[in-house]
Amino acid sequence: MNGFLKLSTASVVKRNLIEMKSVERHRYKDKEIFQTRTLTYNPYSMTEIESVMEYISSNLTPELVTKKYRAENATNPMFGHCYHSSQALFYLMDTNVLEQRTAIDYHDEAHWWLVDTTNEKIYDITDDQYYQVGQTPPYPGKKKPWYGWKQRPHQRTLDLMVLVLGDRLALDETVTYSV
Repeated sequence: MNGFLKLSTASVVKRNLIEMKSVERHRYKDKEIFQTRTLTYNPYSMTEIESVMEYISSNLTPELVTKKYRAENATNPMFGHCYHSSQALFYLMDTNVLEQRTAIDYHDEAHWWLVDTTNEKIYDITDDQYYQVGQTPPYPGKKKPWYGWKQRPHQRTLDLMVLVLGDRLALDETVTYSV
């Protein structure tokens, strides 16, 4: 398997003395895995988190937004990006102190961000979507599991991670199994 030790989702592997991290996204048919996409990469240290947030922000495009949010995203460019940008930041960082948080906002929609559990510092890549329209983000929120089937990373999250990682990405592989 190309010198990689395959472990579980978001596991850490060693390759050429560099700590690598791996994230898997399974696709299911009749509750059976029929395809797995794996990203293996050199994660960022917590000292780089502000830069990583900027990398993520600069790679957010309307195509990454769910169609029902695109009209508002046209005038409020951070709107509709909170989930995949927060999930990407969560996986890109080499730490276990980040926790996902969510709360319902003035749109009656879930907003997502991360919190450093050692000091309660908030990392919200898309908070400007609120300030731009005279609102405030719905902090403090509460911890919730990532949504979706078995809390798997979203495809948009993985696509965003690939854009942000650049040469830190060692592998982007999709394997299809016969079911």
